[in-house]
Amino acid sequence: MFDIETLIKTIGLLGVLAIVFTESGLLFGFFLPGDSLLFTAGFLASQNFLDIKILVLGCFIAAVAGDSVGYYIGHKFGRKLFNKEDSFLFHKDHLIRAQEFYKKHGGKAIILARFMPFIRTFAPVVAGIGSMSYATFLFYNFLGGLLWAIGITLSGYFLGSLIPDVDKYLLPIIGLIIILSISPGLYHAFKSKEQRNRIYAFVKQFIAGQISDKIK
Repeated sequence: MFDIETLIKTIGLLGVLAIVFTESGLLFGFFLPGDSLLFTAGFLASQNFLDIKILVLGCFIAAVAGDSVGYYIGHKFGRKLFNKEDSFLFHKDHLIRAQEFYKKHGGKAIILARFMPFIRTFAPVVAGIGSMSYATFLFYNFLGGLLWAIGITLSGYFLGSLIPDVDKYLLPIIGLIIILSISPGLYHAFKSKEQRNRIYAFVKQFIAGQISDKIK
């Protein structure tokens, strides 16, 4: 885990907003920190490093704008994305997972996806590919942006304001946030027997390959 606090102090407010925008809807932003970034930025605002009012407003606008760009990408390029080869900046599996999540939860998937790494980036793209009107999407986009961008940022701010020396516990708190963020994805990955067998087979193959390399 890299030091998110140092990252924010290095890139400043504009850097934070750029990451929120990119992770919210640009296909190559799936690997960027989201929840932990917002929480830590809120904490740093409680320590007077950032202005909390500008921070929450900026994060909300960046999150909504990022999702809107993701919707446009899906609407513009549509099914062509499913034929795109995997690369460092694009993973088709994430797009497929987001599509399944969207089919299951409908419009509220735009809100729920805000709190799920990887799904968060691809959900607006899937909404653009599907039949959801932009007006309907924008409603869910605004609500999700309020709960995620403002909610998590203010959580970090108020925790930093209320608890003395909370910075001593910042790393464990961020670790907990990351675990909570990826737990829905882990549940989705392991809930079907076929999926579990596929993961176990991959792990066994990987371990066998590592042992083989050491023997050689």
